[in-house]
Amino acid sequence: MESALWTRGAVMLFIEQEYAVRLSIRAVGDYLKRWGFTPKKPIKRAYEQRPESVKQWIDQEYPAIEKRAKAKGGEIHWGDETALVNTDVRGRSYAPKGQTPVTMAVRGTRQKLSMISTVTNQGKASWMIIDGAFNHEKLIEFFEVLVADGKRAGKKVFLIIDNLSVHHRKPVKAWLAEHQADIEVFYLPSYSPELNLDERLNADLKHVISTRVPVITKAKLHAAAKNHMAFIETHSERVKSYFQDLRVKYAA
Repeated sequence: MESALWTRGAVMLFIEQEYAVRLSIRAVGDYLKRWGFTPKKPIKRAYEQRPESVKQWIDQEYPAIEKRAKAKGGEIHWGDETALVNTDVRGRSYAPKGQTPVTMAVRGTRQKLSMISTVTNQGKASWMIIDGAFNHEKLIEFFEVLVADGKRAGKKVFLIIDNLSVHHRKPVKAWLAEHQADIEVFYLPSYSPELNLDERLNADLKHVISTRVPVITKAKLHAAAKNHMAFIETHSERVKSYFQDLRVKYAA
């Protein structure tokens, strides 16, 4: 099969190839509905991902992190970085039948920001918006914020992040070695972004930013991102909802 998605057309071709039965697109849709199949947006998964590593992390490594955090009276944070641009338009828009909806695009004034954030299954969100590229210096700066917040709450930080090269830079390792009493960092399997629950926060923010009227200046992009992150920060139930997906139920 050459199709990357199991569409009705792909299922129709599969049935014809395997069973020499030709069905119409509508009939295939009726059968899929009868069998309990519904169309869903697929999860992106890298070809390089090793399923055995993912299973081991879910079955063994994460439970060990959870056990250690409970023993130390700590708090588990899921962290991630993302980029925000003012040219990203997502979602759908209504228009009269036969007419394609039009959105106003920003040309020649592309603005970009970076953000690092964490979420916990208790509904807490921490974040830092960065004007420019994300690097190890900004990562350490964010670590300092998390540690300061942890000390105020009387909880050690247990941070789960992606296995990116910037997370393994020598200055980062040196800083973490000096602050072992306050923070421990654990890494997700490579090429496994779907395991990172902070991706849900990123998607939330980007959806809101991209469905509003495009902003032209970086200052307005920063303000829009800051306003929504402040909203997320004060709505713990919204953050908790990131943990409800059955695929990540183990993390709750």
